[in-house]
Amino acid sequence: MAAAAAPPPPPTAAPEPNMVPQTSPIGHPLFSRIRLATPLDVPFIHKLIHQMAVFERFTHLFSATESNLSSTLFTSPPFKSFSVFLLEVSRSPFPTTLSSPDFTPLLKTHNLDLPVEDPESFNFSPDMLNDVVIAGFVLFFPNYSSFLAKPGFYIEDIFVREPYRRKGLGSMLLTAVAKQAVKMGYGRVEWVVLDWNVNAIKFYEQMGAQILQEWRVCRLTGDALQAFDNVNI
Repeated sequence: MAAAAAPPPPPTAAPEPNMVPQTSPIGHPLFSRIRLATPLDVPFIHKLIHQMAVFERFTHLFSATESNLSSTLFTSPPFKSFSVFLLEVSRSPFPTTLSSPDFTPLLKTHNLDLPVEDPESFNFSPDMLNDVVIAGFVLFFPNYSSFLAKPGFYIEDIFVREPYRRKGLGSMLLTAVAKQAVKMGYGRVEWVVLDWNVNAIKFYEQMGAQILQEWRVCRLTGDALQAFDNVNI
């Protein structure tokens, strides 16, 4: 009887489709920068405040104009009165040479699973040639704690545009203000949050903030404030 033929070699496994080599980059890097705003940024700040008013359901209270912002926001050196940090993003790395005597920009790289789709990027691009888009801002100013006998910062507005949320960018804005407070020897940073904004409340608590349930915001504005012009003391 003839010897049995040797079994054929096992077939070579076909490569799986869409397999990415280990040496290939994975994800979509997004480069971010926190910098001080300047008067040239007022048109973008105005748009950001309006988007925030829409998100917070307060458009009926929104009356700010670019002219009003220009005449009130940049009247003092940074951190002595009203200051604005802008959050910028790009698909390309930011240069490390941009700096000012008042604040050195903060840079970070975010590795995202998917690219960001921003249909309004054209309206928020201060530097279209370098693919830079403004993604958010924080507006803050000094206050004072008599209990601590120290100044602090009060955050009036902190906002990240919808396409850039849940990517770690909001924490950059809050961290930038807190780091500046520590650098200046300030005692605390305070702000308010809407009670229905559960996601923001959880985020702030994760950042280490205390939510002070026992306090309420008191405000005089509009006609109620103007009426005091005729009050005799």
